[in-house]
Amino acid sequence: MNIPNSDLPRVIVIGAGFAGLEIAKNLNTDHYQLVILDKNNFHTFQPLLYQVASAGLEPDSIAYPIRKTLRSKKNTFFRLTEVENIDLKQSIVQTSIGDISYDKLIIATGATNNFFNNHSIEENALPMKSVVDALNLRSKILGNFEKALNTMDLSEREELTNFVIVGAGPTGVELAGALAELKNKILPKDFPDLDLRTMQINLIEAAPRVLSAMSEESSIKAHKYLKELGVQIWTDTLVKDYSNNTVETSTGTVFKSDTLIWAAGVAGTFPNGIHESEVGRGNRIIVDDFSKIKGYDNAYVVGDACLIQSEQYPQGLPMLGSVAKQQGNYISKAFNKMAKKKKVGPFIYNDQGTMATVGRNKAVVELTKMKIQGSFAWLMWMVIHLMLLVGFRNRLVVFINWTWNYFNYNNGLRLIIRPFKEKKDVVGIK
Repeated sequence: MNIPNSDLPRVIVIGAGFAGLEIAKNLNTDHYQLVILDKNNFHTFQPLLYQVASAGLEPDSIAYPIRKTLRSKKNTFFRLTEVENIDLKQSIVQTSIGDISYDKLIIATGATNNFFNNHSIEENALPMKSVVDALNLRSKILGNFEKALNTMDLSEREELTNFVIVGAGPTGVELAGALAELKNKILPKDFPDLDLRTMQINLIEAAPRVLSAMSEESSIKAHKYLKELGVQIWTDTLVKDYSNNTVETSTGTVFKSDTLIWAAGVAGTFPNGIHESEVGRGNRIIVDDFSKIKGYDNAYVVGDACLIQSEQYPQGLPMLGSVAKQQGNYISKAFNKMAKKKKVGPFIYNDQGTMATVGRNKAVVELTKMKIQGSFAWLMWMVIHLMLLVGFRNRLVVFINWTWNYFNYNNGLRLIIRPFKEKKDVVGIK
C-alpha cells in the first residue's frame, strides 16, 4: 500500500463510523501517523437511515465525505479499500490494495445484520444497515405501490402493500411510524386512485413489548403511539420462515407480504484474523477495560465490534452510536496521553440515555434522571440528532427538510432513482 514512511508511530483505524471518526478528529497527529481504512469514502449517520428508506431524506443528507473530515489533519491518510485479513502477531493489515504494517491498530468496523442462522430470511428479507440498503428499501416500497396500481388481482395488491417489519427496537419502531405517516398523509396525494386501505404495517417483536430495552413506561407509550397511527403490533412472536411472499411465525400467524424488513438484530463484524477464542457474545471481539484485545498491547477494538463485559453490563455494552463515540473519544485521548508518557485509566461508559421517535410529535426519551414522552420528547430527539450529524451543510439540509415536512406533510421527493431488483431477476442468479 502506498503510504509514506514516517518516523512517527503508525496508527491504523479500520472503519470510519462513529468511533473511527471520533478517533480521527481527536488523535494528535503531531505524535502519530494516522491511516484510516474504509470500504466507503463517506461516513453514514445510521440513526436516520430509516428516513432515507421512507423517502423523508435524501442519502446525501446523512452521509459525509471522510476526506473532507480529514483535510485539515496533518500526517493523516485515507485509503478506500476492503480489509481482508489482520495478522496480529506480525502487526500487518492485509487489504485489497496491498499490505500495511502498523504500530497500533484500532478495529472500528461496527456491526452487520444478525439473521440468527435463518437462511430463508437472510436470502429474502430486506435489511437496513447501509445507504445502499435504505435506497433499495425505498425503491422497493415506492415500486410496490406503482405495481399495486396496475394490478387487477386483489390478493397480489394486498401482498404488495402489506409491509412486515421484524424487530421493535428503535429502528423498527421508527420505520413503522414513518411508513404509517406515509400511508396516512403522503401516499393518498401521490396515489389518489389507489385504495390505500389495503396497506398494512405489521411490526413483529420476539419480546413481550416494543422497545424492550427501555422502561415499561416508555414502551407502553410507544405502543400507544403506534396503534394510533394504525400499526399492527405482534409481540411474543418469532419469525420462523420467509419465502414465496409468506411469513411464518412461532404463533401460527401467517402474513402474505412482498416486503419483509429485517430490524431484529445486529452482530459485530470484523476482518479475518481474529481467533475464535477472542470472539464472544454477538460476534464481538472480547477486550479488556482498556479496549485492548487480550494478549496484544497494540491492538484495540471500539464500537459495535467490541465486547467489554462488566458487572453492570454482563452481556457487554449496548451497541449504540453513543457508546462508539465515547470509546472513540477515550482511545484518542488515551493515545495522546501515551505519547506524553502519561498514565491511562480504563474506559468508563457514561450512559446518556436512549430515545426513539414514533412519528410527528410522538417520541419517547429516557435520560439519566428523567423520562419524557410526546411533543417535547420529539423536539428533543430532533435537536440531538441534528447536533450529532457530521457537517454544517448536513445539519442545515436536514433541518430545512424536517421543517418543510412538518408544515406541508410532504416527505421528500419520493424518486425511484435506483429501481430495486429481486435477486431472482439479477442476471446470473437463480
